Amino acid sequence: MGKKRKSGGRAKGQSGKGKTVQCDKCGRTVPVDKVKKVTKRTRLVDWQLEQELRKQGAFLSSATVTQKLCISCAVHTGKVKIRAKKDRKRR
Repeated sequence: MGKKRKSGGRAKGQSGKGKTVQCDKCGRTVPVDKVKKVTKRTRLVDWQLEQELRKQGAFLSSATVTQKLCISCAVHTGKVKIRAKKDRKRR
């Protein structure tokens, strides 16, 4: 059977067997070097309250949330695009 990607979709290199983590969306066990990390910032308060507080000169921080997604969940949610066949495998 043919090989789709030279790396097998992983960033392992010569590091041996990598640890596994669970996908935050579906729970699938995935090697840590194959996981797609998605980071986004979330507000700690409602946006209307935040506008009022900022007008008064308050400084409001936001929390950073990092999700670890398997490839299928990353493609399904649109975080990763499917590359063209000519761009996939480098020989």
